Formats: sequence, C-alpha cells, structure tokens
Amino acid sequence: MRVFARVLFSEYFVLWLCLACFALLAPAVPGLASPRNLSNMFSNMLPLAVAAIGQTAVLIGGGIDLSVTSAIAMASTCGALAMTRGGEPGSAAAGIAVMLAAGLAIGLVNGVSVARLAMPPFMVTLTSMMFFSGLAIWLTRSRNIHNLPASFLALGSGAWPVVITLAAAAGAHLALSRTWHGRRLYAVGMNARTARVSGVPVARVLTLAYLFSGLCAAVASILYTARLETGSPLMGQRILLDVIAAAVIGGTSLFGGRGKVPWTLGGVVFVTLIDNAVNLMGLAFFMVLTVKGVVILGAALLDRARVNYAGR
Repeated sequence: MRVFARVLFSEYFVLWLCLACFALLAPAVPGLASPRNLSNMFSNMLPLAVAAIGQTAVLIGGGIDLSVTSAIAMASTCGALAMTRGGEPGSAAAGIAVMLAAGLAIGLVNGVSVARLAMPPFMVTLTSMMFFSGLAIWLTRSRNIHNLPASFLALGSGAWPVVITLAAAAGAHLALSRTWHGRRLYAVGMNARTARVSGVPVARVLTLAYLFSGLCAAVASILYTARLETGSPLMGQRILLDVIAAAVIGGTSLFGGRGKVPWTLGGVVFVTLIDNAVNLMGLAFFMVLTVKGVVILGAALLDRARVNYAGR
C-alpha cells in the first residue's frame, strides 16, 4: 500500500502513467506503435504543449483560462489576414507580430478583468472565449485563409516547431522556478490574501500570468497555422479539454499554488496518447469527448486526493 501511495503521489506519476497506458494500448490498438503514427503524435504534441504551458501559469496563480482556443483562432485569423492582403502572400514577420499582439491583447483583457476588476476567472475567460471566437468568424465570414507566405509555412515543419516548443518550455520553467515573479505566482495561488499582506503585488502577478497564457496561445497558433498552411477562425476549437487536462493530469493543482512545466509536458504526452488511441479505434466524436471527460474527472479527483494527502 505504501508503494502504491508513493507512486500515486510521486512527481513522476504522469510518466509511469504514460508508460503503463502505452504498454496496455499498443497491443490492442493497431498502428499505435508504428513509427509513422508516433511521428504524427509528436507533431501534434508540440503546439498543444505550448498552449498547456500558458494554462499552467494561470492555474498556479489560482485562476483558469477558458479563452485559450479563441485566442488561437483569433491569432490565426488576424495573422493570416495580415499576411495575405490583396490575396497575395505578404510579410511573414508582420503576420507573426500581429498574431503575438492578438494573443497578448486577449491575455491583457483577461488579466485586467480578473486582477484589477476582481471578476471571477471562469466567467471572464468564458466570455472572452465566446466573444473572440465570434469575432474571428465575423472577420473571415467563416472562410479559411490560404496562400500564406512560404517563409511563414516553414515554421510548421522541420526543426522549427521543436525549437520553438523547447524554448517556450525552458523559458517558462526557469521563470517559474528561478525568479522572484515565479515564487510570487506560487504564493498568490496558495493564498492571495496572505501574499498581498506580505507585500506581493497580486494584481500585477495575475495580470502577467494571463498575458503569458495569451502569448503561449499565440505561439501555439503560429505552429498550428504554419503546419496546416491556412488561417482559420476555428483553429484549435477542439483542444480546450486537452489543454486543461494536460496541465491537471501533470499535477498542476486546480486550487492553485502547485505545478511545474515538466509535469505539464508529461500530461501533454498522456492526453495525446489517449486522443490518438481512441481515434485509431474509430470511435465516434461523442465517444471521444466522453473518454476525455472521464480522464479530466479522474485527474480532478486525483488532484483533490493529492491536496488532502499533502495536508496531512
């Protein structure tokens, strides 16, 4: 029993979980362990990992960001429009700048509303999700935008996605574990009132967390848009559950104050593995959602158990 508890509450639990699931699913799901499928899984993980890293920062601060997918879609739409004025490929640099600005703007709206106006994070980001998703569709009249410049599309292939994802992960990990801002974010997530009394600028810390989440969503949008070679108002629409589940399954607490980037990356591997397996099984879309919902519920229950265990 003690061994089971040590594994269950270990920092490396998600790693053991991934290995166990792969060992169980590989013989039962045809093609799961094939080199081509593993390569596709790895490619799918990269933009999801970047978005989940941003979500991790917000969760550590005691909030939640439901607008990640709308930020991805909005950045994809705005960037593609900026790069295809007149129907011809334009400046990739201008498009990337617009995409990053769009993500930061959405993060700023969320951060100011939550930190300065003291509005509930769930309600703020849910409203942002609906508004910016609708705005992206209105801007494009529900059409995809093609004919993007080749210099931009290059970011979706080769070593670029790996380099960008590793840079985002390393930067976030160092910021959370080695800087005063990272320590302050953990303190705010554990107890915002105590942190404020201790002199922590709570509003600024939370605003920066949402800004970072918006920036990560924009970077994920760059990877998705370049890989799919199109700007879309529906980009990333179906990955919200994956983003949240990856962070929580990795050990980031829904109650704030706990989480690490390496844990989240492990959660991304697990979520991608489950998603890939159920798709290879040919399950209907509603069954895929059901499986993901069960996984997230299990992760939430595990998170609650970890909190109770740590409090003993």
